[in-house]
Amino acid sequence: MSRANTPQSPEDGSFDAVVALIQAARREAVKAVNTQLIDLYWQVGAFISHKLERAEWGDAVVTQLADYLARTQPGLRGFTRRNLFRMRQFYETYRDNERVSALLTQLPWTHNLIILSQAKRLEEREFYLRLAIQEKWSSRELERQFKSALFERSVLNPAKATQAVTHNHPDALGVFRDAYMVEFLNLPDSHAEVDLHQGLLLKLKEFLIELGRDFCFVGSEYPLQVGGRDFALDLLFFHRGLNCLVALELKVGRFEPEYLGKLGFYLEALDRDERKSHENPAIGVLLCASKDDEVVEYALNRSLSPALIAEYQTRLPDKTLLEAKLHEFYTLNLAQGEDQ
Repeated sequence: MSRANTPQSPEDGSFDAVVALIQAARREAVKAVNTQLIDLYWQVGAFISHKLERAEWGDAVVTQLADYLARTQPGLRGFTRRNLFRMRQFYETYRDNERVSALLTQLPWTHNLIILSQAKRLEEREFYLRLAIQEKWSSRELERQFKSALFERSVLNPAKATQAVTHNHPDALGVFRDAYMVEFLNLPDSHAEVDLHQGLLLKLKEFLIELGRDFCFVGSEYPLQVGGRDFALDLLFFHRGLNCLVALELKVGRFEPEYLGKLGFYLEALDRDERKSHENPAIGVLLCASKDDEVVEYALNRSLSPALIAEYQTRLPDKTLLEAKLHEFYTLNLAQGEDQ
């Protein structure tokens, strides 16, 4: 038999294109099913809301509806009394905001329920909706971000960077954070830099999720040679969206202004010797155990290096305290707006 008539083996890789088509179609099918499901919940929620608002129904009728569906639609799941009221809340929460409601079908119902139940403000809901879509968080990671008070921290303590960062990378402040949660390392209060470094490498998947979806790991103790001397950068990443290398230097103590000089030196070496022609200038991040915001402001103001200063936190913050501070922040801004 000639080779042309011999069936190909899957092992030779020639069927990969067909497999890719099947997988892509499955992903699209899952998306389509999710979109239809969220649309259905929206329509059911709207129907119940209108009936209750017009006093055509009372709450007891919703219970009767749940019982009727259970009796007449055997095998149908998700239409309990509790879920029917959730659908109503879902509709009433977003019906007057087209910008936010357009995002809902891009997330599973579980994600929507987490955001609906835990976010207290419209801007907070939009914040988590957009990030959950962008970062493709699992429901577990979404819960973790709520526990870490990411929204409160982002509003109260935005990322702090030099002017070189915002000039070279206008979108960078939306990528980086003022503080990163590394509670998953389970570090003791008294830990050394080597403990932090090794912990991040052992839990690299979790750390990449915390950094953001577009971060790609390049290397640890990345070697840099300048003149006749050898240097080692703690951690090196690449950010696909910003199209640049990101140098991460770890400090287990508080931020000191002199740290910026060394980081700037590393960035210069990366730009001269490592950066490819199509890439943007590198960005540096000093990840410290603590920092004084006034010292940070002074240090960043005169620095010419594209650098940011952030904290790493080994324990989740007091969410109740941050919520109170956020309430004060909004109250103060509202009062200032009325005075103008």
